[in-house]
Amino acid sequence: MSKRQRKLAVIGSGYWGKNLVRNFYHIGVLHTVCDSNYESLVAAKKEYPGIQTTNNYLDILNNKDIEAIVIATPAETHYQLVKESLSADKDVFVEKPLSLLVSEGAELVDLAQGKNKIIMVGHILMYHPAIVKLKELIANGALGKIYYIYSNRLNLGKVRKEENILWSFAPHDISIITMLLNEIPSEVSAFGGAYLNQNITDITVSNLNFPNGVKSHIVVSWLHPYKEQRLVIIGSEKMAVFNDVEETKKLTLYSHRIEWVDRIPVPHKMDPEIVPIEKAEPLRVECLKFVESLKTRKQPPSDGNNGLTVLRILDACQKSLEENGMPIKLKDIQTKPLGNDKSYFIHPTSTIDEPCEIGAGTKIWHYAHIMKSCKIGTNCVIGQNVMISSGVIIGNNVKIQNNVSVYTGVILEDDVFCGPSMVFTNVQNPRSHISRKHEYKQTRVKKGATIGANATILCGHSIGKYAFIGAGAVVTKDVPDYTIVAGNPAKPIGLMCMCGVKPKAQTDHDNLLVCDACGKKYEKNNDTVVLLP
Repeated sequence: MSKRQRKLAVIGSGYWGKNLVRNFYHIGVLHTVCDSNYESLVAAKKEYPGIQTTNNYLDILNNKDIEAIVIATPAETHYQLVKESLSADKDVFVEKPLSLLVSEGAELVDLAQGKNKIIMVGHILMYHPAIVKLKELIANGALGKIYYIYSNRLNLGKVRKEENILWSFAPHDISIITMLLNEIPSEVSAFGGAYLNQNITDITVSNLNFPNGVKSHIVVSWLHPYKEQRLVIIGSEKMAVFNDVEETKKLTLYSHRIEWVDRIPVPHKMDPEIVPIEKAEPLRVECLKFVESLKTRKQPPSDGNNGLTVLRILDACQKSLEENGMPIKLKDIQTKPLGNDKSYFIHPTSTIDEPCEIGAGTKIWHYAHIMKSCKIGTNCVIGQNVMISSGVIIGNNVKIQNNVSVYTGVILEDDVFCGPSMVFTNVQNPRSHISRKHEYKQTRVKKGATIGANATILCGHSIGKYAFIGAGAVVTKDVPDYTIVAGNPAKPIGLMCMCGVKPKAQTDHDNLLVCDACGKKYEKNNDTVVLLP
């Protein structure tokens, strides 16, 4: 791409994104910068003449002049932005990690392969001249047989609230260690501690065991008195130290020897050897590699599969961390994309959080969000822009129309119909400044019930079997079986047959009702309606 062919957009120009903006601009490929911060856009426009700016990433997705998108936003947004970018036929560079879930990462890799698109993950140290040289030395046997690797990545801040230190720092070390060994670990374990924010780990120690016998450990922390970024490799012939904090002595070799004297190992220290390396900004090398991949259509070293491998290792370390250091085997970390199960359909724009259950024949449409621990039955239809919260239970053959949020505490039995934009609640007296998650009330919608468009169901009540809630009704108490309610507050206005037609009262038996459409008979006793055999 020449300077006249600016075909690339950057989403996120903040803490790290501004460096990507700078590099891609000077390479000559930057077309647009997208950021929600107006002042950042003004500054970018002033510093980089000729670029366009926007605060709406949809402008980028819909711009046919933009061929590739660089994503430098918080980690929890990566999956959705990468998926939408690929779906819009754009190549993608995304900062690490690829996603926060292995299944999502696998889905993105499959999507990119299906569309013949490039995914590059921002594992910057894989492009560091010192690491590239170190890889060359190992491949040539200069270090001999590799015994052991350890890495320290320590600093004071930047503390994050969205991800813990493992997910923030360790991807760098995992990516370069697996690259240097050309292997992935067979087993990992991890320990850590959370001191600043509950449930957000500030310090972790991860142990990686490789099939070739190499042991490795990674220490990461944002609670450390000084900055340290050091990788040490112990080989049978030489030892190597990569120290990224050093300005000039970034890669050093040590030819220390161990001799056995009277069956006692005696070390002989040798002078260090400074390895000359190319002077180049690693980020610029990384950005140039992405531009090269766009030209050649060849996947870069840190492609989607590499990003998925790092994600699998991170996920295994996280599981071990949550289990107080229990060893986790990598073979147990599945990479199957959730949306690849042919027994159900998930639209590419939807988000599915693991773990959850989705039954065969179910269809989940545009921009739906299914949160973890949900259980959705077979042959359901989940419409556009539907959100289903954690722990929700949905039966078989349930239809949820567009723009419905099904909150925690709601249970929908088989054959329930939820009309467009109807509303569930789960707290009786909500306040923004007071957490009432422990006060969630259960709402049960029983088999075959229909809820009309724009109706509101206040929490803590049940909707009876085959009941019918009129459009716009506000339900403030339990609704009996087969009953039609309407109004605000909703009141009974009649009865409804299973088939959706009003049964008629018989003149010779006031409590007997018969449906002309299907012939079913009902008996009414006060507020109770019973289907007769």
